[in-house]
Amino acid sequence: MKKLNIKYLVALWIWAPLFIVSCDKGFEEENTNPDASTQVEPEYMFTKSLYDALNNSTGTVYEFSAGGFVQHFATYLEVPGLGDKYVYTSGTYPYAYFSGAYVDGINEIGKVVNVLEGDEDKVNMHAIASIWKVYIFHRVTDLYGMIPYTEAVTAYGEGNYSPAYDTQEDIYKNMLSTLQTAIDAFDSSKETFGSGDLIYGGDIAKWRKFAYSLMLRLAMRMTKVDAASAQTWAQTAIAGGVIENTADEAIIPYAGGQEINSNPISFQLRNNNYSASNGGSSNTEGGKFSATFIDYLKENNDPRLTSIAAVWVNGSQDTTTALQQGMSNGLVNKPGNFGELSEPNLETFLSLTASLTVMGSAEMNLLLAESTARGWAQGDPATYYEKAITNAMNNMGALYGNAAAIPAGKIQDYIDSHPLPSSFDEQMEAIHTQFWASVFPDEIEVYSNWRRTGYPELTPVDVTGNLTNGTIPRRLTYPPSEISVNTESYQEAIKVQGADTFVTRVWWDVEQ
Repeated sequence: MKKLNIKYLVALWIWAPLFIVSCDKGFEEENTNPDASTQVEPEYMFTKSLYDALNNSTGTVYEFSAGGFVQHFATYLEVPGLGDKYVYTSGTYPYAYFSGAYVDGINEIGKVVNVLEGDEDKVNMHAIASIWKVYIFHRVTDLYGMIPYTEAVTAYGEGNYSPAYDTQEDIYKNMLSTLQTAIDAFDSSKETFGSGDLIYGGDIAKWRKFAYSLMLRLAMRMTKVDAASAQTWAQTAIAGGVIENTADEAIIPYAGGQEINSNPISFQLRNNNYSASNGGSSNTEGGKFSATFIDYLKENNDPRLTSIAAVWVNGSQDTTTALQQGMSNGLVNKPGNFGELSEPNLETFLSLTASLTVMGSAEMNLLLAESTARGWAQGDPATYYEKAITNAMNNMGALYGNAAAIPAGKIQDYIDSHPLPSSFDEQMEAIHTQFWASVFPDEIEVYSNWRRTGYPELTPVDVTGNLTNGTIPRRLTYPPSEISVNTESYQEAIKVQGADTFVTRVWWDVEQ
């Protein structure tokens, strides 16, 4: 796999203002730069949207909010403790993802979609951009619920600072229909983004699988709130063909070095916490792997433990299984054995050259296992379940290097000792506990799936001053700027959705 080098993006960012103009004539007449181009360059803007969307608040969300909610990570400190202990004192932890998405990824991809609309020679580019737009928006709505959607893109370009919020139900309906329209529009005789497509290099067959995979993800999200629609869309996605094999996965490899060429999760987590210079004893944000996560991997003899986790011994990281120990969530003081606790392996999981999974086959096979267990698709749930585990474990070496590779014999031993149960409820628990372990470190998706299914069963913490009455948060909260600038739309949204708190449930997160 060719390692990604994004140096040309530096030039893009320098010249990006020359590529962007408003679609509103009046705004354009008042703000036109006479030296600037009056056209959006979709190839460049698409690349930048990919990059910006995947780099959006990775440290804040992956470790300090969603990653803590699902108990993959822990911290004893208060300021970064939103995910760990459901407290919020300062910083942008609840809303950084919202703000970053609109300013960068959504704004950029919206311009690409708009400028390509109706161009018959660029139907593939328009379709791919539309799919990516859905990808970005679904992450935002899953974290926050109601968000500006219909008016969001034009709002930024036209200076409308009060876009209306759409209900999540309406957003989901539109996202699903947008995916189908994009899939139907593909034409193998037309041009693509080519090398500007950091994920698939313009391969429309793989983008089709990506779109159907995203469709299946969205469909399964609705199982509790609209089972009929969930089944219809799931069956459409499965019939179309989702990502079942590692060869079709949406993965971005990185060359390492500067931030622009480094895995964004690795770069941010190293900067926030896990620098080699800290030696495990003075992590800046007080972070470690959660005891819940490490205990699960150890107790189940999961070989992924030594691929991702390590403890510091005499100045070096040691992956010996017996030494691994996570930190309890909900601590308010630094534990005495902090330096001996497990954290991400810098040479594998947090390597700057580690590849990033945007959409993987393990997730899809687990959703196929659920679909077949529900009777929505043909096949054996156990076959998909085992394939998900196999692919996830094989990807340890593919994503994180040879030091993280798991021998085939260990994978088979694990599968043999963890068969899929026979009853539906037990199958759901096994499938989605495996989802929690296998889709890591895509913490936004793990958090969304946990809210939908309730698996694995996690024990919340209840520290003094927490904002949820000792329950795991169900969403993130909106930025203060939405309250002060987009006041009317914000107020309308909370009238429909409920209070802007961490315990308000989004539309598909139905309590049963």
